[in-house]
Amino acid sequence: MKKNVHPPTRSKRGHNIPVSLLTLHLPMFLIVLFALAPYLWMFLTSITPSAEIARMRVFSGPSTLDHYIKLFTRVNFLVNMGNSLVVAAGVVLVGLTLSVSAAYAFSRFRFFGRAYFMKQFLVVNMFPIVLLLIPLFIIMRQAGLIDSYYAIIISHSTFAIPFSTWMMTGYIDAIPRELDEAALIDGCTRPGTLIRVILPLCTPGIVATGIYLFITSWNEYLYATTLAGGQLKTITVAIQSLIGEYEIEWGLLTAGGFVGSLPATILFLLVQRRLVGGLTQGAVKG
Repeated sequence: MKKNVHPPTRSKRGHNIPVSLLTLHLPMFLIVLFALAPYLWMFLTSITPSAEIARMRVFSGPSTLDHYIKLFTRVNFLVNMGNSLVVAAGVVLVGLTLSVSAAYAFSRFRFFGRAYFMKQFLVVNMFPIVLLLIPLFIIMRQAGLIDSYYAIIISHSTFAIPFSTWMMTGYIDAIPRELDEAALIDGCTRPGTLIRVILPLCTPGIVATGIYLFITSWNEYLYATTLAGGQLKTITVAIQSLIGEYEIEWGLLTAGGFVGSLPATILFLLVQRRLVGGLTQGAVKG
């Protein structure tokens, strides 16, 4: 049987150009270039002297690190990054603990109102998060949690956990119930089954959900500036504070934006391999 092989195109000089270069590699290159263009612009602007930026001549002369030095010495940007890291880590810890437990209950048990509650998780995400801002502010003020880590972690968890639970429910549904039954027959309890059997098999789902929680909390601005923003500033609030009333220091602003985008990018690069592959490959023998 003859294989259907696309013939290579021929240029004017007679060189053969693979069809995949035009139909696959070139479009992918353009998409990646389009996605990376804002980061490239931020980086080039951040290493351009202020005088050249004022003349609209980005990276046309010698580069400088003055904006980064000012960012970490005068603006105290490291403290703001530490605040965002604490908040994001807290949201990941609380979000994964609650969403995994709830997802296991929704996946393995049948109870009254199960379908209704699952739909509510999606309905919550249909409304803007600003609707919860005033109620949360009143609750946090009465509890004395304004301008604290607890206020931001709890507020971020309110809109991150519902979708995380929906995500984890889909991952756990893909794990055969026979594994739970085998563990229970061997004397394992329900919590033990969740820890020893389910969690190792849904590691890609946990990693994906954790990345979602981290990035959602890391990039959030509205709750961070309303429920805190005084003594406790996250990285998004700190970057916004770099914008002056009458002047914008574009070099300092782009340096803060570029540094602020690095943690989420590095985290994704470190765990991207965990996102690939099946959830239960080899768990059950046919």
